[in-house]
Amino acid sequence: MRRRDFITLFGGAAAWPFAARAQQQALPVIGFLHSASPDGNADRVRSFREGLKEAGFVDGENVVLEQRWADNQIERLPALAAELVRRRVAVIAAISGAPSALAAKSATTAVPIVFIAPEDPVQLGLVTSLAHPGGNMTGINFFPAEVSAKRLELLRELVPGIKRVGVVVDPSSGAATESILRDVDAAAHTMGLQIQVLKPATSGEIDAYFAGIAQEPPDALFVGSGPYLTDRRVQLVLQAMLHRLPATFAYRDFPEVGGLMSYGASLRDAIRQAGIYSGRILKGAKPADLPVLQATKFELVINHQTARMLGIMVPQTLLVAADEVIE
Repeated sequence: MRRRDFITLFGGAAAWPFAARAQQQALPVIGFLHSASPDGNADRVRSFREGLKEAGFVDGENVVLEQRWADNQIERLPALAAELVRRRVAVIAAISGAPSALAAKSATTAVPIVFIAPEDPVQLGLVTSLAHPGGNMTGINFFPAEVSAKRLELLRELVPGIKRVGVVVDPSSGAATESILRDVDAAAHTMGLQIQVLKPATSGEIDAYFAGIAQEPPDALFVGSGPYLTDRRVQLVLQAMLHRLPATFAYRDFPEVGGLMSYGASLRDAIRQAGIYSGRILKGAKPADLPVLQATKFELVINHQTARMLGIMVPQTLLVAADEVIE
């Protein structure tokens, strides 16, 4: 080999990693902002990536997903959102409800934001209207509060003799939690049920609650929605089983780890839709032109094995109505 050829070959080989790195750096970046922790939330990221793929983007190939998790410390969200703005991301996906959406909104009016909101995004000030969001934000909206009464009805259908219900809600979810409490209170009054409310801010408070009800436990448990409670799903399910409490939950994540029953909007489908919207924005769509989507997929999931362990005979009507029965 001639010396010139060798130098050319060596120089090209040496330059190749730099070229590859430059190409990697040139990929558009999506900031993924969540108030909870990555532990136990891999399915949230997976659902988002599925939506991105449907829109034509694969993480690591033609887009980079930059994740920021607040580890259930809501006060960290504004700094994490500002960090993503400094990172010059092309889109911020605020996935964990109002706290992350509002943090992203405060951080930028220029970077497109796709949110998941369990409250009314117009009342929150995220958009001007659902059909015409305006500004730099759009997303997916679902109302867990609106299905709270239905969840309570399903719980009583599953366990007809209940009189007292313990209600556990997420204090970090703000307006969504207050809406849930209003709906549950009204539904309980109509059904002649008494409710006892707990707003645990720590796992220790969850344990203390169950220790405190050991002497006079409620007949059943109603667990609200929210990233923190979802993060603590194993603890909540185990405590409910330990105290032999029939429990209803908002998302299928709970029956999948042994919870008795869940009913509500499919959070995974909503996050997948957020991934699709993020991909569309990368292709040039403007948030102001993308209407806020309403969650349309609701699912009833029953863990039949847990029901048997609690000595509960699941009515055939519920087994037929269920989207999934876990055996």
